[in-house]
Amino acid sequence: MDEKISEIASSDAPRPVRIARLWWVVSAVGALVLVVLVGAVIFYREANKPFGFEVEWMSELVEARAPVWTIPALGFNWIGGGIGSTVIVPLVIIGSLLVWRRPWAALYYACAALGSVAVVLVIKNVIGRPRPTDILVTPDFGSFPSGHSANAALIATTLGIIFARTWVWVAGSIYTLLMMLSRTYLGAHWISDTIGGMLVGVGVAVIVWAPFAFRLYRERRRPHPPIWVRVARTPTGAAESGDDAGHAR
Repeated sequence: MDEKISEIASSDAPRPVRIARLWWVVSAVGALVLVVLVGAVIFYREANKPFGFEVEWMSELVEARAPVWTIPALGFNWIGGGIGSTVIVPLVIIGSLLVWRRPWAALYYACAALGSVAVVLVIKNVIGRPRPTDILVTPDFGSFPSGHSANAALIATTLGIIFARTWVWVAGSIYTLLMMLSRTYLGAHWISDTIGGMLVGVGVAVIVWAPFAFRLYRERRRPHPPIWVRVARTPTGAAESGDDAGHAR
């Protein structure tokens, strides 16, 4: 009888979780390879020569410039670059994840953000593509790929992976597209620059996710009340609630 029970118990034991990562990583590597290939095309066809459709798109945006569009575009410029993207936004994201007791998620985002910055800087300095002339901001060196677009795509992808919620993916996608549009509107990048940046952000986020995948999955499956809720659940509070329950009986 005991043997039968043990057999049944062992058969009902949860199977180890396996997370498919191979094809996601292969796709991410393919995205980075595509960025390199586009960069090579830009470099060997004269780095300062944009594609025809990019010139037409830029001229349309220059004609459509107005304060109602320029002000929010400058806001995106601040969020996605300078102290906003290097200090404030990362600290807000990492701090929020730690408050919600997701240390592995915070570490994953930090590693992915650093990786994306490194890839963007390397490609920028190798390609050395000049920026458009009708520019409204003062950016750093190199137009391809767009660091703002890479940062936006990385935030959207990492938070989408961490929270695994449809609304997070939708909000992140909208944010990334608006960032890409704002970069061309401000004349800081050509279209291919923003697409390249987006691919870098997504690709790096997925590649860095692979070694964190199982830990992020386990962390997501556990309840994560914020720190202030956890502090409120003190033994004194529990004892008081127990006394109140005893009096109620």
